[in-house]
Amino acid sequence: MTEDERWMGLALALGRRGWGRVWPNPSVGCVILRDGRVLGRGWTADGGRPHAEARALAQAEDVRGATAYVTLEPCAHHGRTPPCAEALVAAGLARVVVGTGDPDPRVSGRGIAILREAGIEVMVGLREAEAQADLSGFLLRVTEGRPFVTLKLAASLDGRIATASGESKWITGPQARATVQALRARHDAVMVGGGTARADDPLLTVRGMGSRPQPVRVVLSRGLDLPLDGQLARTARDVPLWLMHGAGASAVPWEAVGARCLAVSAGLEGLDLRAALGALAAQGLTRVLCEGVGRWRRGC
Repeated sequence: MTEDERWMGLALALGRRGWGRVWPNPSVGCVILRDGRVLGRGWTADGGRPHAEARALAQAEDVRGATAYVTLEPCAHHGRTPPCAEALVAAGLARVVVGTGDPDPRVSGRGIAILREAGIEVMVGLREAEAQADLSGFLLRVTEGRPFVTLKLAASLDGRIATASGESKWITGPQARATVQALRARHDAVMVGGGTARADDPLLTVRGMGSRPQPVRVVLSRGLDLPLDGQLARTARDVPLWLMHGAGASAVPWEAVGARCLAVSAGLEGLDLRAALGALAAQGLTRVLCEGVGRWRRGC
């Protein structure tokens, strides 16, 4: 492994710290070093700002002539903060190594061009497959209009998730349940179907992992025939609850308890899953953990 690959590995590891905490922004990692000494490092902050490059620069007193390793092309557009590409130029960096380009039309090559026009040496594509895998949620939202979806499914050795009558409790042990909490923490949202919400009365929060942002809880229910006296309803004002429903369902009772209701197209078998995922991406979600699936189909 080369020195460049090693330092990009650190940047990738830092970027993963923001999973589930930074949407709608990508979770980026950045390391700045000179002569083998780390001057600053950072990852996208909770809520998406400050960006990784800005946090890394803030740690260092002087980065002139240094090299920055960034997992995603530095942004080139003015938003709530100045472009990171311009900040790297102003800091006097000599070299920037980029994991993968940013397909966002506001950036897409412009960040790299700003660096090169300023005389900075730029390398693009180092450990690119890993960078794209880590940033897949953001990349899919931009290029395909959908989030990255992880399907979590617990099954018995005979392939069952419940008894014939539909009854189920835990069929996993404490270690597996702790893993589920970690999975939730690394996603922007946790999604279940209406059947799971009715049968299990779940809370769908991250527990036992300290103080941290909670994922959005998403329930797909064509008719919104969900219990208004359950845990989801009681906590809707404390932890975000988004309900995806068909056009004919009444959202008023759920909006009254604090839920956000999003109508999506539906067919004979239920909600159109592709349309539901597209709606979630349009709201900025990049990584969705799907739990509690009795039947995986186009409609829910």
